[in-house]
Amino acid sequence: MASLDEIKKVIVDFATNTKKSKFYFKDMEKAVQKVIPDAKSREIKKAATALINEGTLVYFSTGSSTMYGLKGRGISLETEETGKAD
Repeated sequence: MASLDEIKKVIVDFATNTKKSKFYFKDMEKAVQKVIPDAKSREIKKAATALINEGTLVYFSTGSSTMYGLKGRGISLETEETGKAD
């Protein structure tokens, strides 16, 4: 069983190195399970939620689906509303 910190590190690595600034949970889950094959979906979700609470990741909702993104990477909802980056 992988630790929460190990999963969080893999998520941040994936978010940093992926070509897209926003990604679905399933994409993140596949990336984590490549590195940590025994990681369960619930553990990955807990790690992602912890990263959001820490301010490392952010949610991005399109209305019909929710995506994740690395804070400060790409265009965020705040940037779209104010017209300027953080």
